[in-house]
Amino acid sequence: MKLDITTLDGGKAGAIELDETIFGLEPRADLIQRYVRWQLAGRQAGTHKSLGRAEISRTGKKVYRQKGTGGARHGSARAPQYRGGGKAFGPIVRDHTHDLPKKVRQLALKHALSSKMKTQTLIVIDDACSANPKTKVLKEQFIKLGLSNALVIGGVEIDVNFGLAARNIPNVDVLPVQGINVYDILRRDTLVLTRAAVDALEARFK
Repeated sequence: MKLDITTLDGGKAGAIELDETIFGLEPRADLIQRYVRWQLAGRQAGTHKSLGRAEISRTGKKVYRQKGTGGARHGSARAPQYRGGGKAFGPIVRDHTHDLPKKVRQLALKHALSSKMKTQTLIVIDDACSANPKTKVLKEQFIKLGLSNALVIGGVEIDVNFGLAARNIPNVDVLPVQGINVYDILRRDTLVLTRAAVDALEARFK
């Protein structure tokens, strides 16, 4: 399948042939959901913690005598039902990550790219470079391209001036091609790939 290549100024820079095994698949929501769940689980710190009954610094002496009070029997003020007592079944420090096969991750990325192609929210630009790190200039170029909420994927390295200019624009993310991921593709309305990024992705999946 062919797609026109544009420049940052909105001009035409030829066309590119996209690999249908990467950009022409019928998107599967189940694969994409599994990848996003795996990716977000890895971001969770898992440092949430509450004190249990054994960790409360409080006397363990029996609160009052066992019988004759007319109340319920209690053996320790550290019990969960007391104010200041330990929490029953509270959160503990743990790792939220889980495994996802490499082949599933690769396939999910292909389906995410194909979904952008299917919805016509994929743009290929000649190069992501700026002469000066001026946010105003880059923002005007994005307006010409109709970009207000986008993920820009560059080559192996991001142009310094382009990265500096883009970081102050809201709802615009810039990543090198090795940092491409399903979650960031989906959270932005438009995916912008450079010619170098397309070549790198096709070489990666071959």
